[in-house]
Amino acid sequence: MADGTPVTWAIEDGRGFARRLADGLLLTGNEVVWVPTRLMAAHGKLHAATGSKSNPVDAAAVAHAAVATPGLDRHRIDDRVRELRVLVDSRADLVRRRTMVINQIKANTHLWLDHTPGDLTRRPGMTSLTALVDTTDISGHVRRVLIEMITEIDGLNKRVRGLETTIRELVTPLAPALLEITWISHVSAAVLLAEIGDITRFTSSAKLARYTGTAPIPVYSSDKERYRLHRGGNRRLNSVLYTTSIVQQRFHAAREHSWPATSRPREPAEPDASSNAI
Repeated sequence: MADGTPVTWAIEDGRGFARRLADGLLLTGNEVVWVPTRLMAAHGKLHAATGSKSNPVDAAAVAHAAVATPGLDRHRIDDRVRELRVLVDSRADLVRRRTMVINQIKANTHLWLDHTPGDLTRRPGMTSLTALVDTTDISGHVRRVLIEMITEIDGLNKRVRGLETTIRELVTPLAPALLEITWISHVSAAVLLAEIGDITRFTSSAKLARYTGTAPIPVYSSDKERYRLHRGGNRRLNSVLYTTSIVQQRFHAAREHSWPATSRPREPAEPDASSNAI
């Protein structure tokens, strides 16, 4: 703040470290607006010397874009959503690590045991693989590596489940209406809340669709109107919506009565934060 007057900070919309920076600025009494990357790039080309690019040039472009576009999204803070965001990010990191180790152990078991294990995120798959490693005649060094991997996966499974339990407890009172949507799990709802934040910053469903990368982009050629998929937008949100829509088409709520309780499909695993769904 300058002389008690709030300062408005314009930040390029990265939502990684930038989001934490925006939180800190807002908590100290400043105001923060988000400048889309493409808007910043356009003003960079307009105001900078040809071919020049540097941190000062980018900062100036962000400032020009903020001044020229008064209706930009303003950053808002909800302490419950901030807490949820930490849990969601932590779970995503653990899932990425678990996926890497599972891929490694599958490659090694295929090579040394001529076996491809099943679902190692669940107890039966882990129990089966552990028994196989214990009873198969292999080198002691190879056995040690496989056991260490199994132990690491087991620990990651427990940590992921612990975070999911905490997320469930936090999300249930925050988004009861969201959880009523078919195949929106507690983790999916948590990702939606953490990434979207204050839903009122989107003045229409079309703007939200564009932000999530689910709005088709019109492409005109030879007087023919057609559309293509949007490869931009928030890919984390896009992944959740994509997975939910696919499962809804496969197991629609209208057909749920036809599934016996013992054979009804379980909710799909949440997509990895790094996944790049369409």
